[in-house]
Amino acid sequence: MARITDNNIVKPALWIASFTFVIGLTISLGMESLIEVIQSVWLSLLALILVVFLGIAADAIGTAAAAANVVPYNAMAAKKVPGAIEAANLARNADLVANLTADVVGDISGTLSGAMGASIVFTLATQFSLTDTVLLGAAMTSIIAAITVGGKTVGKRIAINHANSIIFRLGRFLRWLDDHTGIRILK
Repeated sequence: MARITDNNIVKPALWIASFTFVIGLTISLGMESLIEVIQSVWLSLLALILVVFLGIAADAIGTAAAAANVVPYNAMAAKKVPGAIEAANLARNADLVANLTADVVGDISGTLSGAMGASIVFTLATQFSLTDTVLLGAAMTSIIAAITVGGKTVGKRIAINHANSIIFRLGRFLRWLDDHTGIRILK
């Protein structure tokens, strides 16, 4: 994927927006269908928690990429350490990595968690014949927001303090992914 430059910002922004739309639609339809089929509040809550924590982790990865220093990865790559080249590519493309993880995945997770919360409230209202769901909906939204913001606060602190370690581990995972599946994320 090409690196975003100041001279060519519109085309990548449109690509990211289109990509986000397609991914958001696909994931949202999939999760909403899953929640509708499950009809179990407990399993729906588990899926909601997973989506919230995915958003928190994605935000932390974006922050770590922005804070990482490419120099140690270059030294490790010279010594042929597996994952070092991928980590260096992540650090060199920090703006793109941060956008894809913190913005695309993080924002989709935030939007999806709100929709999932509304679905759970609807399921509870149906199961318990509740007529007034305003307070339950507000409580669900507040809990999701508090966990998301609190989690991202912790995630950012960890990401800033351990940026190089996080990006190196992600680089090793990307190397493993490439070796075992042929899927290469960054070149």
